[in-house]
Amino acid sequence: MVKVEVCAESVHSAVTAQQGGAWRVELCDNLAEGGTTPSYGTIIEARKLLSIKLYPIVRPRGGDFLYTDVEYEIMRRDVAFCGEQRCDGVVIGILTADGRVDVQRTRELVELAHGYGMGMTFHRAFDVCRDRREALEMIIETGCERILTSGGEATAPEGIEELRRCVEQAAGRISIMPGSGVTPENAARIVERTGCSEIHGTFRSRYPSRMDFPAPAWADHDVWHADPEKVRAVAHACDFQPAGE
Repeated sequence: MVKVEVCAESVHSAVTAQQGGAWRVELCDNLAEGGTTPSYGTIIEARKLLSIKLYPIVRPRGGDFLYTDVEYEIMRRDVAFCGEQRCDGVVIGILTADGRVDVQRTRELVELAHGYGMGMTFHRAFDVCRDRREALEMIIETGCERILTSGGEATAPEGIEELRRCVEQAAGRISIMPGSGVTPENAARIVERTGCSEIHGTFRSRYPSRMDFPAPAWADHDVWHADPEKVRAVAHACDFQPAGE
């Protein structure tokens, strides 16, 4: 069974992802910057409305993954808040200045998450590490349960051979979850070629604004949300059976 994770930028997207048969939601804000920590209100409402697994991203800003002491303290507080709200896990990624995984800080956040019964995903900070073979071993050492990665390329289809290699290196010790550029049309090929057991994407569509009076000063009022039909199509392409069925 291949698990489908949907990256949702809003509670609405999280709910529609669930309707489409997603196994898990990665909840974030600011997708244009690669995703940052969603607001506390967003996390609370998502937890209230979702019966599937919920993993908010804990990333205090866009840009690189080298964080100051203040930013790291913010991350600690955000992980604790997610635990208090009974989230199933969180998503992080912390590097050192020389492009390696910050094992100490990552392990500390993993241990904090585990104290609340949460899991931990290491996100695509992995893709910008100087040595992904080394990074994979370091992430395993920290206790993370999975790595979200595009194989070091802009999209998972482009990085498919590196993704396959990562799955082989992981050898069941950690899950390798391809993400970026995943669509209903290519999901099955990615799964078949890499041997992964989880796959990740936004699976969004554009929806027209419900405004009766769209102010002319704004060029675009339309919104983007996870499309339940696209989620369902990816699930079916990967021969995925939604939980409870």
